[in-house]
Amino acid sequence: MQVLKFGGTSVGSSKNINKVISILENYSKNAKVTCVVSAVGGITDKLLKAGNLAKLNDKSYKADYEAIKTKHFEILEALIPNDNNDIKKTLEEKLKDLKNVLEGVFLVSELSPQTSDRLVSYGELLSSFIIAETLKSRNFNAARKNTQQLIVTNSNFNNAEVKFKPTNVNISTYFSEVTQDITVLPGFISKSDQGEITTLGRGGSDYTAAIISAALNVDTLEIWTDVSGMYTANPKLVKQAFPVERISYQEAMELSHFGAKVLYPPTVQPVLDLNIPIHIKNTLKPEDKGTIISSENNNKTSIATGITNINNIALLTLQGNGMIGIPGFSKRLFETLSQEKINIILITQASSEHTICFGILENDAIKAETAINLAFEYEISKHKIDPIIVEMKLSIIALVGDNMKNHQGISGKMFSVLGKNNINIRAIAQGASERNISAVISEKDVKKALNTIHERFFEDNVKQLNVFITGIGNVGEKLIDQIHQQNNYLKKNLKLDVRIVGLANSKKMIFDSEGINLDNWASKFHYADKSSLNGFLDKIKELNLRNSIFVDVTANDAVSKMYEHYLRNSIAVVACSKIACSSTYSNYKLLQDLSLKFNTAFLYETNVGAGLPIINTLNNLVTSGDKVTSIQAVLSGSLNFVFNNFSDRTNFHDIVKRAQFEGYTEPDPRIDLSGIDVARKILILARENGGTMEIESIENDSFLTQANLESDTVDDFYKTLKTEEAHFQKLYADAKAKNCQLKYVAEFKNGKAKVGLREIPEGHSFYNLEGKDNIVMFYTERYPDQPLIVKGAGAGADVTASGLFADIIKIGNK
Repeated sequence: MQVLKFGGTSVGSSKNINKVISILENYSKNAKVTCVVSAVGGITDKLLKAGNLAKLNDKSYKADYEAIKTKHFEILEALIPNDNNDIKKTLEEKLKDLKNVLEGVFLVSELSPQTSDRLVSYGELLSSFIIAETLKSRNFNAARKNTQQLIVTNSNFNNAEVKFKPTNVNISTYFSEVTQDITVLPGFISKSDQGEITTLGRGGSDYTAAIISAALNVDTLEIWTDVSGMYTANPKLVKQAFPVERISYQEAMELSHFGAKVLYPPTVQPVLDLNIPIHIKNTLKPEDKGTIISSENNNKTSIATGITNINNIALLTLQGNGMIGIPGFSKRLFETLSQEKINIILITQASSEHTICFGILENDAIKAETAINLAFEYEISKHKIDPIIVEMKLSIIALVGDNMKNHQGISGKMFSVLGKNNINIRAIAQGASERNISAVISEKDVKKALNTIHERFFEDNVKQLNVFITGIGNVGEKLIDQIHQQNNYLKKNLKLDVRIVGLANSKKMIFDSEGINLDNWASKFHYADKSSLNGFLDKIKELNLRNSIFVDVTANDAVSKMYEHYLRNSIAVVACSKIACSSTYSNYKLLQDLSLKFNTAFLYETNVGAGLPIINTLNNLVTSGDKVTSIQAVLSGSLNFVFNNFSDRTNFHDIVKRAQFEGYTEPDPRIDLSGIDVARKILILARENGGTMEIESIENDSFLTQANLESDTVDDFYKTLKTEEAHFQKLYADAKAKNCQLKYVAEFKNGKAKVGLREIPEGHSFYNLEGKDNIVMFYTERYPDQPLIVKGAGAGADVTASGLFADIIKIGNK
C-alpha cells in the first residue's frame, strides 16, 4: 500500500487535480494507493468566514456560500463535462446540507466549536467526493471512504486528540478488505467516540495521512504540495532558498513548530514511532526530488538545515524582585496559561530568577495578560512583581540543524550577523540538544533577518550588498557601469553579489528590491518618483535590506547632512563628497563615533586623490603605530591638469574650461581654483592623523585675483579669468624663468597646514608630475628621509568611480 496526501493547492483547480490524477495513475500501476486530500485551496477559510458572518446575523454569509458552491461546480464541470447529472445532484445535496448548517448558525447567532467542526468538515468531504467521482468517470478502479468512519477521537473540538487503538483497528480492518486500486480519503476530519464530528486541527490532513500510514505500516508516506520539498527558508521571503534533500524527523518537527508550513507539526509523530520516512513532493513538478524526512540525516556537510519563522508573536514578561528564590512562580504562571488553553511557543528565564519571558500568539495576548494579572493580583498589589509586560508585532526566527551541536560558535555567528544589520534581538532560547537556536525580533525585520542568516549559513558565503546611489552624473554613471561590468567576477572570485537597488538624482528616484536592471536603468527614470533626501532614506529603511550601502556621488551639503541618519539606521555610507569630513570637527567626530557605535562603515577614500589609496595608506601607518611627522602633497588633479597644460601659448580661461569639460573640476571650478578643495583634503588627512583642526586654521595662499574671488556666479568667474589673463601669464613666466614648474601644494607639519601655488625646482618629486596626477609624500618615524609616496591619477570620473567601488567592496569583505 502507498499513501499519498495532496494539499489544498494541489486540489485547488481542475488543472491541478488532473495532475493529481496523473500521479495516482502512475503509482497505481505498481501497488494499491490511498489518496488523502485537503479541501480545495482557500475553501476552509471561506467556510469559517461564512460561519462567523452568519453568527453575527450578517446576511452577506450567503455570498460566501454561493462562492463556495460556484467554485466546486466549476471544478466538477471542468473535470467531468459529460454525463454528470447524477454526480451534480449528489454534490447539490451535499452543498444544501452545508447551507442548512449556515442557516442554523444564522438563526441561533452562535458558532460553537462543535458546530465549527461540522462546518469546516465540508471542505474535505466535497473535494474528496469530486476527485473520487472524477477517477471513476475515467474508468479507474477507485472508491471513496469517509475518514470519519475510520479515525476516532475525543471531543476536544477544533483540535481533537486521536484514540489510536480503535482508530488503528478501523483502518486495518477496512484496508484488509478493499479491492479498489485507489482509495480516496478526506483529510482533517474525524468523529469522536460519541459519534460527534471532530477535526484534527488546521493542517490536519497531513496528520490524517500519517495516521493511515502508521496503521498500515507503509514503506513511505508521501506528502504532495506546491513546493519541491522543505526549503532552507521560505522561498517567498528568501529567493536563494533551496530544497533540502534529506532531513531528520527531529529537524522536521523543529522547523514545522517554528512556522515551516510544508508540514503540520503533529504529522511526524505517528510515523516517527515506526520509523516510516516522509517524502515531500511537488504536485506541479513531480519530477523534482523533493525532501525525504527520516531517522537518518545524510546532510552531514551542512552545519544548519534550515531557518524558519513565526509571525504575529506577542512577548510577555513577568518580572519582579519578589520572584527571586521563591518557588512556584513558574508553576502558577504556566498553569494559568494552561487553564486558558494558551499555547506557549518560546520560553526563556534569567538565571537571576528575576524575569520569565515567553512568546505566544498575538491573538492570545489580551486573554493571557488579563488572566496573569488576575492570578498574581496579590503580588502585584504588594509590589513584589510588576504587572505583566506585553510586547506586540514580533516574530520568532529559528535556526535548525542536527549538526549544529558539533560546531562551536554557531550562536555567535547568527547573532553577530543580525547585529551588523541593525536587527535587535528581544529574547533568545536554545535547547540543550543544540538543535535549535531561536530569537524574537521585530516583525518588520523578518525578511532581512532570514536573508541575512541564510546568506551566512547556506549560500557558500556569497554576500549580498544592496547599494543605493544618489548622484548619477559623470562619476555616478561610471560607477554603475563598473558594478555592472564586474558583477559576475565579484560573485565568482570575491563571493560578493553587488546589487544596485536605488538610484536618485536631484529630481527623481527609482527603486527595485530585487536589484535594478543595469542594462536599461536610465530609461526607468521616465516613470520615476519625485526625489527627496528624506524620501530616499525612508524608502531604504522601508525596504530594510541586509548589508545596505548609501553612496553619495554629489557635492551637495544637504546630502552630506543625511549621513548621520543613515549611520544611525546601520546603513553604511560611502562618500565621494568631502563636505562632511571637512566640515566642523565636531561633525566629523560625530560621524566617526556613529560608525563605531552602530558597527557601520563610513568610508570616503575618494575624498583625497580620487581612486588613489591615500587615506587607506595613512590609516595603515597610524594603526600600525607609526607616527606621521609631515605630509607634502599635490592633491588637486584639477589644478595639476590646469598648470601642466597652461603656458605662454595658451590662455588660462580656455584651460580651465577644458578641465571642467573633461570632468577634472567640480561643476563650480571656483572650488578647485580657490584652493578650498585642496584645503579640505589636507584637513581630512590631518584629522585622519589624529588632528582636531578646523578649515579656518589652514593657511590658504590663493593665486587668484581679488576680481576672481569676488565673482558672484560661475559665468562671472569665467569672465574675470579672461580679464585677468595677464596675472596668470606672469605667474607662468616667473616660474619658467627659474626653470620651475607651477604646482598647487598642500603641507602639514607640526600640527599646522597650509596650501598654495609653489614654484617647484627641477629634481623635486613634484616637478615631473604630469596631467591630472596627484602625489602624496608621508614622512614618518619609519620613513624619516625617504618618504612613503603614493602617486597616480587624482581626478577623472573613471578613477573616482573606481575608488567608490573599492570602498563598496571593502565593506563587502569586512
